[in-house]
Amino acid sequence: MEENTSPLVVPVDPRRGSRRGAALDELRVTGGFWEHLQRSNSRSTLRHCLEWMERLGWIANFDRVADGETDRPRPGWPFSDSEVYKLAEALVWEHGRTGRAWPNETLEALVDRIAAAQDDDGYLNTCYGHAGQAERYSDLSSGHELYCTGHLLQAAAARVRTVGEDKLVEVARRAADHVCREFGADGRAGVCGHAEIELGLAEFGRALGEERYTEQARLFVERRGHGTLKPIALLDASYFQDDVPVREATVWSGHAVRALYLAAGAVDVAVDTDDAELLGAVARQWERTVESRTYLTGGMGSRHQDEGFGEDWELPPDRAYCETCAGIASVMVSWRLYLATGEARYADLIERTFYNVIAASPGADGRSFFYANPLHQRTTAADVRPGEVNPRAEGGVRAPWFDVSCCPTNLARTLASWQAYAASVDGDTVSLLQYAPGELRVALADGGDLVLRVTTEYPREGAVRVEVVEAPTRPVDLRFRVPHWADGATFTDGSGTSAVEPGWAHVRGGLEPGAALTLDLPVTPRLTWPDPRIDAVRGCVAVERGPLVLCAESVDLPEDWSLAEIRLDTAVAPRADGDGALVRMASVRTPPGDSGRPPYRSAPTPRLDDGSSIRDVQLIPYHRWAQRGPSAMRVFLPTA
Repeated sequence: MEENTSPLVVPVDPRRGSRRGAALDELRVTGGFWEHLQRSNSRSTLRHCLEWMERLGWIANFDRVADGETDRPRPGWPFSDSEVYKLAEALVWEHGRTGRAWPNETLEALVDRIAAAQDDDGYLNTCYGHAGQAERYSDLSSGHELYCTGHLLQAAAARVRTVGEDKLVEVARRAADHVCREFGADGRAGVCGHAEIELGLAEFGRALGEERYTEQARLFVERRGHGTLKPIALLDASYFQDDVPVREATVWSGHAVRALYLAAGAVDVAVDTDDAELLGAVARQWERTVESRTYLTGGMGSRHQDEGFGEDWELPPDRAYCETCAGIASVMVSWRLYLATGEARYADLIERTFYNVIAASPGADGRSFFYANPLHQRTTAADVRPGEVNPRAEGGVRAPWFDVSCCPTNLARTLASWQAYAASVDGDTVSLLQYAPGELRVALADGGDLVLRVTTEYPREGAVRVEVVEAPTRPVDLRFRVPHWADGATFTDGSGTSAVEPGWAHVRGGLEPGAALTLDLPVTPRLTWPDPRIDAVRGCVAVERGPLVLCAESVDLPEDWSLAEIRLDTAVAPRADGDGALVRMASVRTPPGDSGRPPYRSAPTPRLDDGSSIRDVQLIPYHRWAQRGPSAMRVFLPTA
């Protein structure tokens, strides 16, 4: 497999293979859906995360270690260091994307405090290993020491790719060297209860060209699944993927974020070591999990007890956990698989997850967030108070901060680097994967630039128009991703308009400046029926529009209607309405049960419907639910 040696401003840069993602400085987004979210992230979310971690003392934990004051109570969970590192990574990408001074200045001040807490041998953690604290690596199941280090290494890899080697990179190098000494082939044969160190070592090794780090990542992947971690009460070894070796697993199970981070790290190792067996194993796990354990939104994780995957077809909408971090981790796995294979289905899932999980989490102000993303909220929630830590991950209201606040910082680093997932380059073939207005200028492997100007209002409208601004004189290929839902898509070039199937619309060679190309994707609202094996939504249907999952929200219903009693008339086709849809619904009331008796009857329950309660009801994009205030909501609608 071809060796890739060129440095790129991207989160994922495989050492082997010719396919790469577009660098952050190659795509300038000039408006639309994702520019709005990036602007909110830049103006509000980054500062919000910094302010909360200062307020709660999570950053000051590094100062306490540096000052030798660790014998007093430490604020935050043992893994709070990781949130500081994710913020650092977000600041790196934001500076690399925009060139603005504030992210870089803030990062440098943060790194000074982090560096001061590092031990002489490279160990870096504010919860273990110092006076008044538990010993290093004394709780691999729950201590998260290696997990935190993994996030440090990811931030440092981003720094290498945007600025070069500096103080952050030196801190990370010493920490990585410590991990290799401590857990290498001749060291402890342990793994971390929360996968992440695998990802960090692999990307940091790629950034520095250091194969020792890749080898250590490989060791961690191979050690997983042999029951070496101490079980946690009420949970088994599958919680941290220590029940089945990665190569033997057929589906993802246990804690969703841990499973997905491990899978992403396994893909990195497989690609960089040319291990087709390992890569094939993860691809098969992706396929079965997507087929039977993934929500319509792209969300993953149906159980609250372990924040984890349920069994096949166990996808209850009202108990969907679908943690925001799991959505981000899903994108991380799918992106790596796309780079390894070039298959459009991975970019399809990325799009679905971006629009319906990741975009759903932040509030319009960029200072409040969903942690869990259910597909059915039965009651109007009001248990989040502004300015306070929210102890619950769920609740139906975006919260300013959480007791376990992994999602805001994860969102910050993902939104700051969104461009990296929008296009790919493979030799002289450029593929457009995610659509946004802007200008793409990619440096081709054989020399020369391809410059494209994209005009679109996607996903509100389905037309994606591309003008070729600059192109080499030699043949260059251009591909447009046609999503799997886009039956009836058309493509227009100089020779006319033709139908295109889901997969790729391919322009082969001969791109000339001034050429105009248009992909038209059908974004007419459509009905989506669940697999009948998903018991929880049998007899229901969802409505989608383009990549957007739509939902009914209580604030859009007549005052005397309840979400529990609505029925969708599938004989009347949904109609476009803004970026949502209008659907014909009926309100079918049910007689009350006998007082004090269970809600079950010996005969079918009659419906009280005189035919007068039939209305057109607006459905909105799921990612916007609860933006107008607390509400009840449902994605899957019972049919009339």
